[in-house]
Amino acid sequence: MRDRLAVRRPARPGAARASDPRPRAVVAGGGIAGLAAATCLAERGVEVDLLEREDQLGGRVAGWTTTLADGTQVPMNRGFHAFFRQYYNLRGLLRRVDPALDGLVELPEYPLLDRHGRLDTFAGLPRTPPWNALGFVARSPTFRWRDVPRMSIRTALSLADVRVPQTYERLDELDAATYLQRIGFPEAAQHLAFEVFSRSFFAPPAELSAAELAVMFHLYFLGSSEGLLFDVADSFPALWNPLGEHVEGLGGRVHLGSSVQGVTHDGPREYVVHLGGGERIPADAVVLAADLRGLQGIVQRSTGLGNADWRESIAQRRTAPPFLVSRFWLDRPVRRDRHAFLGTSGFGPVDNISVLERYERGAADWARSSGGSVVELHCYALPGESTVEQLRPRVLAELHRAYPETERAQVLDERHELRSDCPLFPPGGFAQRAAISTPEPGLVVAGDHVRIDMPVALMERAATSGVVAANRLLGNWGVRGHDVWTVPGSGRSALLRTAARIA
Repeated sequence: MRDRLAVRRPARPGAARASDPRPRAVVAGGGIAGLAAATCLAERGVEVDLLEREDQLGGRVAGWTTTLADGTQVPMNRGFHAFFRQYYNLRGLLRRVDPALDGLVELPEYPLLDRHGRLDTFAGLPRTPPWNALGFVARSPTFRWRDVPRMSIRTALSLADVRVPQTYERLDELDAATYLQRIGFPEAAQHLAFEVFSRSFFAPPAELSAAELAVMFHLYFLGSSEGLLFDVADSFPALWNPLGEHVEGLGGRVHLGSSVQGVTHDGPREYVVHLGGGERIPADAVVLAADLRGLQGIVQRSTGLGNADWRESIAQRRTAPPFLVSRFWLDRPVRRDRHAFLGTSGFGPVDNISVLERYERGAADWARSSGGSVVELHCYALPGESTVEQLRPRVLAELHRAYPETERAQVLDERHELRSDCPLFPPGGFAQRAAISTPEPGLVVAGDHVRIDMPVALMERAATSGVVAANRLLGNWGVRGHDVWTVPGSGRSALLRTAARIA
């Protein structure tokens, strides 16, 4: 059941399917955005080639296998990802191949722990704003009623009147840290709830747009009655591989291990997509659904695409600071009362801790057979010179501080993913983001880094952009698109919206 105020954005009408000769589209990138675009195009009769440079689908949310020191093959991925209930378009994509969403496991809460042992949780709160916020304040050990008079109510009301793109026009030049200071949230609550959330964008609050933070808070808390309820994947390949098979079942082709070298206009159709090894794929349209660095590389090598301003705007975008995912296979279990997922504040570089056997199928199998635990820690917004060798002892020390029983455990094996490939949303950067449309009607861009004037973020931004990119191409061919759903496009309370605009 969706939020009763969820917004349906109807697709442009048109023919039910593409007519012969069918148009051919190449989708460069097999992550969430690329899978969404390829699925939506193939379902309308477009001939689709989906290209993915890695050997598995899913992009930055892919899964693969790794072999432990004892010879056991176990699943591996880039870590915890929350599939929130308001991710309507992502969940709609997954329902194509898993109607009951059996591949997702519900986690009952989103607890946040600070260094003083204070625990905030969103479990059991009313789901509808503003009652969820009032309920949070009523029981929070870090945000108390006596703190409210110290806040700037005028600034805080801006959270009740979030609209896209108007909120970006109003707040994008401001950084999230300054915005929080102006609101006057108590320091403990600011570090716990808001810094934990802002770092989910892989950037410290001082490097994150205040508008992005406000839209995030609208999406997850003040604008949606879905609440902070979410599911997690029990197996990432089980999410994405069936979608690839779905595209193939509709006549599409999925090419794994296929890296796009460039796109030109020198073929029998509008475009030619050049792959490593000299292969060429002619196409009537192209969806560039690579991650930000992949997109920049393709555009740099494709000198005839777009125009100078468009190319420069893509080249200037930056990725967020590095982040680390450290996974440890321990020889003994953590305590049974430990949370499956725990957000942390004040634990050095560690931002969250997951006990994977509580929800991930492969980790549960390993823990059951070994009697141990699989624990994963995430560290976001790291300094650029960070190394695994430098961070590993600090990560383990913070794990022992949060879960003291792990200090007695032996690490049987470990894997570390130190990456820097997520988009940065800095103050003043909204106007420079690549839009889905480009100077060429047959060329569109999709991904979690694009500008899309809807209240979406993270994986849902990727999925939504893929659907919208496909719709733009379908519209060119007179074919009906796909509906898009979002949380309400403005604050839920008319009274609070009015107060915010008067203030």
